[in-house]
Amino acid sequence: MSIDPLLVRARGLWEDLASVPVSFSLVGGVSVVVSPASGLCPPGWVGLVVLGGSAIVTAPSEDAAVTVRDALANLPVGAVAGADSVRGVLPVARVLGPAALAYVSEDGFRPVPTGVPTVEQLSGEHVDLRGLEQVSGDQDAGEAGLWEITSPAFVVREGGQVVAAAGYRVWPSRTAHVSVLTAPEWRGRGLARATGSAAVTHALAAGLLPQWRARVPESRRVALALGFRELGAQLSIELG
Repeated sequence: MSIDPLLVRARGLWEDLASVPVSFSLVGGVSVVVSPASGLCPPGWVGLVVLGGSAIVTAPSEDAAVTVRDALANLPVGAVAGADSVRGVLPVARVLGPAALAYVSEDGFRPVPTGVPTVEQLSGEHVDLRGLEQVSGDQDAGEAGLWEITSPAFVVREGGQVVAAAGYRVWPSRTAHVSVLTAPEWRGRGLARATGSAAVTHALAAGLLPQWRARVPESRRVALALGFRELGAQLSIELG
């Protein structure tokens, strides 16, 4: 049985982020391990990632792992990254996500033609990016995480102001975690797709695997328009 190369790379990333030996089962199922230093979730939380019909879960302690392992045994794999389904079997205090995990290969990428709109390249630390974050509000700016990018920023200006921007942060396993942000009054005009396309083009040219992690439907639609395929989801929970 052949395995999707994109899925193999995506799974390798999250296995690395788990910070302890763990693998997505080739026959499905859920693997729960103890990893206080897990990169799947904030410190002290439980991280859950489902990719291609298999899941890995990290817990901060052995006691938490036993609780989580017993509880998730009652769920189908597809429900492991669902906030409501997990709340139904575990005492959950706080939740981050779920977020869809999408990836694209060079042959599946559908770039936006260059030139319209004009996309400019800036330093990832350029002050104009901070202005975009300010007008976008803390919640949207926090979701995008533009301040974390290690790539150049790809931006669209209007009236001299940056109204949309995208870039990526290099993650382990040669992954490019894409960040995209558009000012509220400029949404729905294709600017996220244009700037995101420029960022993904840059990442693919560097031999990286672009990752698009999104919760809101609008962001997910942009990724799908660019050729990304949703392969799974991520959820982080703090046990009550």
